Amino acid sequence: MHAPLTPIPLADFEAARERIRGIARRTPLVPLGLPGESPRILLKLENLQPIGSFKLRGAANAMAVAGPAALHAGVYTASAGNMAQGVAWGARELGVRCRVIVPEAAPEAKTAAIERLGGEVIRVPFEAWWQAMQDHGYPGMDGLFIHPFANPGVLAGNGTIGLEILEDAPDVDAIIVPFGGGGLSCGIASAVRAVKPAVPVFAAEVETAAPFAASLAQGSPASVDRVSTFVDGIGGAALFPEIWPLAREVLAGSLVVSVAEIAATIRLIVERCHVVAEGAGAASVAAGLAGSAAGGRLGDAKTIVCVVSGGNIDLATLATILRGDLP
Repeated sequence: MHAPLTPIPLADFEAARERIRGIARRTPLVPLGLPGESPRILLKLENLQPIGSFKLRGAANAMAVAGPAALHAGVYTASAGNMAQGVAWGARELGVRCRVIVPEAAPEAKTAAIERLGGEVIRVPFEAWWQAMQDHGYPGMDGLFIHPFANPGVLAGNGTIGLEILEDAPDVDAIIVPFGGGGLSCGIASAVRAVKPAVPVFAAEVETAAPFAASLAQGSPASVDRVSTFVDGIGGAALFPEIWPLAREVLAGSLVVSVAEIAATIRLIVERCHVVAEGAGAASVAAGLAGSAAGGRLGDAKTIVCVVSGGNIDLATLATILRGDLP
């Protein structure tokens, strides 16, 4: 078992911000803009990063922290697509080899992007991909393994989003973040807690695989029966034990939404903001809309920031959703 992750000090987030300056963009906050909107919902558009996802922040910081000596044999990661692009981008900039373990069902939009960035895609069965994340490595692979979420450098890079949110929306009452492995939500929540601990940070999960909600109900890391859907960036089969103590400590809870709610929210974001979100990226917005409805868990919040974590979605899937159908 790997050592549990612990809250990261503010100095590490500030150092990460300096390391990734000029690599990751400071993304905007834009209003969802619903008629008579109450509460006000703001979208933190991490889909506007150069790779279409927040993952560039954590990958770039983790590689910078590791240093040149640790990178001489190259890097690799296990990722459904977005972290892979972040690592591939960083590896290309540093001139080192990058390989990526991906599940066989990884979307073509994401694997093609990995290859465009110079990364080598290695497809394996879902179980083998999942095991690589559990083991923090893959048999026969050399180079530095960069875990997609259970890595302090990744968490610190992700947490820079929290610093930006607090600076750009000082009146924020709640923040909602998609929960995949927990690296994004826990990184942001740790940073927010270090600066403004009264602001709750919620996880957003999809009902077809919500291991954090199940873990909170059980009181320990839980496994769930995962159903594969187009929402591929979140929805793991289990909560990793090393992330559990941190997630339980810094997150205010889990807001679980349906696949249909996420699809409807993707259409809404396109219509209102002219922005494309992938399923995981829209989950936080769907949770914000559901949680702020009458009787919802965010009923008293006047300003909610929803992190749109990425926009890498297959065009055929997006077309199906925009037609009003469910992929």
